[in-house]
Amino acid sequence: MANDSIENLSTETRTFAPSAAFTAQANAQAALYGEAEKDRLAFWDKQAEALIWEKKWDKTLEWESPYAKWFVGGKLNATVSALDRHIAEGNGNRTAFHFEGEPGDTRTISYTQLLADVSKAANALTSIGISSGDRVAIYMPLIPEAVVAMLACARIGAIHSVVFGGFSADALLSRIQDADAKLVITADGGFRKGAAFALKPAVDDALKGQTNVAHVLVVKRTGQETAWVEGRDLWWHDLVDPQASTHTPEFFDSEHPLFILYTSGTTAKPKGIFHTTAGYLTQAAYTHKVVFDIKPSSDVYWCTADVGWITGHSYMVYGPLINGSTQVIYEGTPDTPHKGRMFEIIEKYGVTILYTAPTLIRTWMKWGDEFPNKCNLSTLRLLGSVGEPINPEAWMWYRQVIGGDRCPIVDTWWQTETGAIMISPLPGVTATKPGSAMKALPGISAQVVDDKGVAVPNGHGGFLILDQPWPSMLRGVWGEDERYKETYWSRFPGIYFAGDGAKLDDDGAIWLMGRVDDVMNISGHRISTTEVESALVSHEAVAEAAVVGAADALTGQGIVAFVILRGGVAHADGDHLIKELRDHVAKEIGAIAKPRQIMVVNELPKTRSGKIMRRLLKDVAENRAVGDATTLADPNVMKLISEGLKSSKDED
Repeated sequence: MANDSIENLSTETRTFAPSAAFTAQANAQAALYGEAEKDRLAFWDKQAEALIWEKKWDKTLEWESPYAKWFVGGKLNATVSALDRHIAEGNGNRTAFHFEGEPGDTRTISYTQLLADVSKAANALTSIGISSGDRVAIYMPLIPEAVVAMLACARIGAIHSVVFGGFSADALLSRIQDADAKLVITADGGFRKGAAFALKPAVDDALKGQTNVAHVLVVKRTGQETAWVEGRDLWWHDLVDPQASTHTPEFFDSEHPLFILYTSGTTAKPKGIFHTTAGYLTQAAYTHKVVFDIKPSSDVYWCTADVGWITGHSYMVYGPLINGSTQVIYEGTPDTPHKGRMFEIIEKYGVTILYTAPTLIRTWMKWGDEFPNKCNLSTLRLLGSVGEPINPEAWMWYRQVIGGDRCPIVDTWWQTETGAIMISPLPGVTATKPGSAMKALPGISAQVVDDKGVAVPNGHGGFLILDQPWPSMLRGVWGEDERYKETYWSRFPGIYFAGDGAKLDDDGAIWLMGRVDDVMNISGHRISTTEVESALVSHEAVAEAAVVGAADALTGQGIVAFVILRGGVAHADGDHLIKELRDHVAKEIGAIAKPRQIMVVNELPKTRSGKIMRRLLKDVAENRAVGDATTLADPNVMKLISEGLKSSKDED
């Protein structure tokens, strides 16, 4: 065991088989695995037929490691598959989006209306000189125009680069420069935490830098006072609204770039991950259909991600629209004007499928059961989780409190780079285990290997790799070929290494253990932060935990834990609670994983997408100056934690 690349210490024995009723109606059948195994490429050919093609492809895959081309020679337009086809099939009156603004304003947009809006925007972009291959930066709140802007780019073959509306002017500038965008689409602002926030000033600030941006197209969302540069800045309502509501689409090569999405790198410079059209759309639509069991005529689907992340691209825009789904989009924060807002929205629209992040699930746990319990959540029939490994306690809470013990949970693993879900249970087929993403989807090949690249047996841990190309894979890092090869293909030659650790349990189910750079080396044992965090959260007092390995003269690294306590629970006080938590970790995992220090905090340093910045916690734990905290949702968090840790005690 000691020679494992990553120790496999925690155990989970609970399993939840799908109900017979769910299985009987499920889109996914067990036979999919065999079909994909027998002939992987024929399997993907079949999935690609769900798209509308102007010209069929000549060859399924051209693979010259590390470069893939899928559906070679085919021609299509992303928006024809997402919009025009539904109207042609007589479903134009179906609702595409129920939009809920944070202040309570609402809009219901049908597929017919959405196509008209996208056509107008496409005509508007063409009128200001945007054409196929041009890059367009989109920096917006979560409003329908953000989706319209993305689709309008796709319709004319322009490449969109969506930048999350919470990023700073500097972050926006670096992304505009890297992609060499000609146009920025933004809004005067949006609503968040009960007030209007401004977006346009960050764009003005960013554009003081050297760029080739000719125009800024601005949606009026809040009506706040907005500075204006004549000749450059254009109001959306002035330019887009008067345009013709029909647009004849052009068709593009299968490998035409669809979008660039920046993801943080180990260096300061973000990586421009780019995806092309046909392979990406094929896998986004297929995974959306089988993983979420989508029934477009009856389901109301809600993916709570922002459009600025890959989840918003694949499972709010492209996948669901290709499948003709009805969706909810909500602009604001989960606790505005109160902590039950999202449960009220589920009840109001009769949401049947909910896809959200473990961070939010743990936040709901922390707030207490009374908020979900006040609302009727009985329309829900499937729950999904995305963004990081979900700890078993949060999984169980999600199942019991949100899902009323009747909804299957699909815990999904994938990345910006993979474009679509890679590892997930298939609802109706898979008996799930709390906290496990279970196994690779049909058509996908994933392995857990040791540091020599050799597959580990069941019961062991190692590195998660993908050893066969897949349709929605990234096609490179924009403008940085060497970086693409070095980052993803150099650890195991010719094989994609995602940077994540994983373990196989005794049944061969996959458990994600977070980034391998989040693995701690304690007295020669490699222990995953995820396992220690899960052990802490399984104590009834703890809502959320973050763990780092800090340099330790004695053991190499010592475990330092930061915990947030659950609301509405009577807690033991101070030292007694800390001792109880330490002993609890030892009981769950083993004495080797006992934290050296545990500190109770009110908040953890999180990016605006909800990821915990363990790097900053490590700085504090090792008494270093805290690194770059600009992407944090609340930059003050680190100051409070630094001060608190200095006064907290080490284990004797």
